[in-house]
Amino acid sequence: MPQARERTVPPNCTGYYHCVSRCVRRAWLCGVDPLTGIDYEHRRELIEERLLMLAEVYSVSIYAYAVMSNHLHVVLKIDASAAAGWSDEEVAVRWCQAFPGSGDPGSQKTRIVNIAAAPELVAEYRDRLRNLSWFMKSLVEPIARQANREDGCTGRFWEGRFKAQALVDERALLAAMVYADLNPIRAKMATDLPSSKHTSAQRRIAQIGAEAPLAEHPLESIAGIKQGGLSLSSQSYLLLADFTGRHWHQGKPGRISDEVRPIMMALKIDPDQWDQQVRGFGEARVSALGALDRLIQFAADTGRRWLVGYQLARKVYRQALAF
Repeated sequence: MPQARERTVPPNCTGYYHCVSRCVRRAWLCGVDPLTGIDYEHRRELIEERLLMLAEVYSVSIYAYAVMSNHLHVVLKIDASAAAGWSDEEVAVRWCQAFPGSGDPGSQKTRIVNIAAAPELVAEYRDRLRNLSWFMKSLVEPIARQANREDGCTGRFWEGRFKAQALVDERALLAAMVYADLNPIRAKMATDLPSSKHTSAQRRIAQIGAEAPLAEHPLESIAGIKQGGLSLSSQSYLLLADFTGRHWHQGKPGRISDEVRPIMMALKIDPDQWDQQVRGFGEARVSALGALDRLIQFAADTGRRWLVGYQLARKVYRQALAF
């Protein structure tokens, strides 16, 4: 039975999440439909562009994403405290950017002034701009309307509910990012990270190619509210993702390179534990991932006594063996 969204994503609270939104009946979202031969590849670019645009409007930080043929992955942080610091006018401007209405510049200015002068509207829109459900709604609804126009039909395009998994520690966040970035390779849409179109990994690689020093900078969000860097550098993350893909998709551990070994040691995990953790995001009923003590606290904070992710946490967070 589906959980109420508030059990996983408490309103007006900061948190990290892995979200998945799928088309109804697994309908074709992007690429060439093998049944009809129609090319929907342009939709992937539209979704990526809208995702990055909304990241600059909502109080979110995007850490990873992948636009697939019939679903999309987004790994993000909801930053409730950042939205709390916005002025009334900034809230109004951001809301009108997310929902522009007629698009006429004159009417937009009037609308912004009217919203900023109404405290109850400002409070309502501030909460919506830091709400995960509203963010996902803003992302997928315009795509659905356009797809229905292109297909000459009406009705649902996306499933009614998107899947959300809470990420309660940095290692779970990293695993979710790797899982999202590896999706095109797992689906055989790409052979490596640089060729994985419309993913955060490809975007990170392009940024490093344009500005080489970024490789050694702490790993940060790819778009949205600026956050402190993670414990890995951008280059270390890409090496870890590449290693995980080879380890996962070849079906055998293989040799751990001298570049990857210190990364795994810093994370205090061995390859098998890491492999199990990344695979854990494919489990349909897992609503939160991370270390067991963090999961227990998360369950208590959200009014639950138990979570499906406990068993996985016991497996993948046990003390790493020497390797």
